[in-house]
This record gives sequence, structure tokens and C-alpha cells, in this order.
Amino acid sequence: MTTGVRRRMGVEERRQQLIGVALDLFGRRSPDDVSIDEIASAAGISRPLVYHYFPGKLSLYEAALQRASDDLAERFIEPQEGPLGARLLRVMRRYFDFVDEHGPGFSALMRGGPAVGSTRTNALVDGVRQAAYLQIVAHLRVDRPPARLELVVRSWISLAEATALIWLDGRRIPRGELEVQLVHDFAALAAVSAAYDPETATLLRRALAEEPSQGPFSDLAERLIALAT
Repeated sequence: MTTGVRRRMGVEERRQQLIGVALDLFGRRSPDDVSIDEIASAAGISRPLVYHYFPGKLSLYEAALQRASDDLAERFIEPQEGPLGARLLRVMRRYFDFVDEHGPGFSALMRGGPAVGSTRTNALVDGVRQAAYLQIVAHLRVDRPPARLELVVRSWISLAEATALIWLDGRRIPRGELEVQLVHDFAALAAVSAAYDPETATLLRRALAEEPSQGPFSDLAERLIALAT
């Protein structure tokens, strides 16, 4: 018969464990409702030991947000192959995977939670938005997007955030429908911008030329034609 011996964690390993535990708890409940005692209990250590690694709940919260923001930013990474509509749809599915798995944590990240007003927290959110922006611009294959196209991409990212937050409040619309709708929203925003800007129009024509007849952009065109008739 052998007796199990708890392995002593190194400093960084313990910090990462606490961040993971906190992120899991923040993902299921509002960070305001999660106490240091709960985090300590879930990690299997004492409350004073939590404070040994993090000076307070805010610092642990910000560390958890850093990991969450890194994860969320990675959801926008997609190989630049195939039709743009299909690529954006895969991005939206991964984005909503994150939202679905970390609802309260996602809300806290975007709304501020206990760190509202924190320069650190604001920087994390801005970092996610910028990473998403750069990924979408790369998919459009343009180094320096015209001002109207930049407005389209940044507006669409903000729309995706707002849509996800509203969806979390009751989930009254099927998630899959929202994912497709957001891809349609991108096409609609780009089309309106293209009506005013020749450079955006050229980029949009190039993207549409690669779209299959059964893709999300083509689906939007069919829906609009049906609406008009």
C-alpha cells in the first residue's frame, strides 16, 4: 500500500493554477460574487496562500482577464484560405464558443466588472479588439485599409461584442442564427461603405467573386431579393 504525497508546486505553476481556478469561477458567476475564500477552496490551498501569490482579488481578476483576453483574441485567427464568408463564419463560431463557455467572465471582460475603470482592464479589452481588427483586415488582403473600410471592420467587431452580451441575457435567439447573422452584418456594412468608397467597392467585389453559390454572402443576397419582392 502506498501513501500519496501532494506535489509541491513552483511559484509560477501555482500562479497559473490560481488563474485557471479563478477563470473557471468567473466564467460561471460574476466576479463580484466570487470570494478569495472560494478561490482558495477550489485550488485546495489556504486564503493567506492566495495572497502570497496575488496581493488582492483585483490583481488575480486582472491576471484571469489577461488569460481570457489572450484566448478570445486567438479565436479570430483563421487560415487565409477559401471564401471570406466561410472564414468569418468559422471565426464567429469560435467566438461564440468562448462566450458560451465563459458567459459571466466574458461580460466582466467587456463591461469591466470589479476592475471597472482600471487602465489595465481597458488595455486588455482594447488589445482583443485590435487583434480582431488586424486579423479581419488581413483576411481582406489589404495593408492599409481606406478610412471607410476601417470603420466597417471596427464597427462590426463592436457589433459582435454587443450581440454576444445581449444574447447572454436570456439566449432568446438560437446561437447558430446569430453567428450567420453577424457574417451577414459584415457583408451589409461593407456593401453600404462600398456605395460611398470606390476602394472599398473594389475590395468587396474581389471578395464576392470568390464566394460560392451556397455561401453565407450568397444566402444574404437571396434573402434581400426575397424581401424586396
